[in-house]
Amino acid sequence: MSAIEKHYGIVVGVDGSPSSNFAVCWAARDAAMRNVPLTLVHMLKAFVPTFAQIPMPTGAAVWQEDDGRRVLEEAIKIAQDATTTPGKIKISSEMNWSPPVPKLVKLSNEAEMVVVGSNGRGAVGRLLLGSVSSAVVRNASCPVAVIHDDPVMPHPHQAPVLVGIDGSPASELATAIAFDEASRRGVGLMALQTWSDAEVFDFSVVDWTAVKAEAERSLAEGLAGWQELYPDVTVHRLVVRDRPARQLIEQSKLAQLVVVGSHGRGGLTGALLGSVSNAAVHAVHTPVIVARPS
Repeated sequence: MSAIEKHYGIVVGVDGSPSSNFAVCWAARDAAMRNVPLTLVHMLKAFVPTFAQIPMPTGAAVWQEDDGRRVLEEAIKIAQDATTTPGKIKISSEMNWSPPVPKLVKLSNEAEMVVVGSNGRGAVGRLLLGSVSSAVVRNASCPVAVIHDDPVMPHPHQAPVLVGIDGSPASELATAIAFDEASRRGVGLMALQTWSDAEVFDFSVVDWTAVKAEAERSLAEGLAGWQELYPDVTVHRLVVRDRPARQLIEQSKLAQLVVVGSHGRGGLTGALLGSVSNAAVHAVHTPVIVARPS
C-alpha cells in the first residue's frame, strides 16, 4: 500500500487517561514532523450486565457518547497545543461502538503508525489501553508506538534514539524507522546489539574479545548503508555481552525514543526481539516503537 493510500496518517487510541493524553501529545508532534494527518479514535464499549435479568441503566448509552465526545474534544486540544505551528497537521476524530483491538488493527491497514497509551482508565465502557496495547503490537499492520505516562522522566529533545539490532528482517525494519525518527528529530542514534546465550554456553568459556570484534565489524557493515542514506545522523554503535531485554531497558534511560522489531532471530548473536519488544513495551518508560511490517 502506498503512502497516498494511508490516509489515516498516525492513528491514536484515546480514552482520556494520563497515558492516553501523553500518547496524543507525542503522536501530534510525530505527525507534524512527518507532515501526515492525525486521527484520534475513541471506542465505546457496550454495557454488559453481570446478570442477564438486569437491564442496561437508563441513559447509559447517551452518557457514554457524551463522555466520548468530551474525551475527543480534550484530545483535539492536546494535539493542537502540542504542535508549535497552528494548522500544521490535519486532525480528525471518530467514535465507534467497537472492541478496541479489532478496530485499531483494522485502521492500521491504512495508517503509517498506531499509537496507544501503556494503560487506560478503568471505568465501565472505557477503552482499557493497558489491556490492548500488547494485542495491537502483535497484530497491527504498521509500526505501533506505546507511550507511558510517567511525567518524572521527560527526556530532553537532544537525547538520541535507541534501536535494538540483531540482523533479522524485523530488526532491519526497526533500523529504518530509527534512522528516520533520528533524522527528523535532529538527534543521534544508538545502535545496540547484544550477545547472549547464557542458557547454552557459559560466558567464561567464550573468547569475548574475538566475538565482540566480529560483532562490531558485522554491526558496522549492517549500518553502513543506512548511514549513507542519513548522513545527518551520528551513530554510536554499542555491542555488549548481556541479555537483550536488560540492556535495552538500561540504555533506554539515555534515549528519548526506543525502536525494536516485533520479533527477531535466534543464534549466538541474535537479540531475541520478540521477547525484547514485549519487555520494552512493559518496562521502558521512554516511548517505544515496535516495528511491524506493512
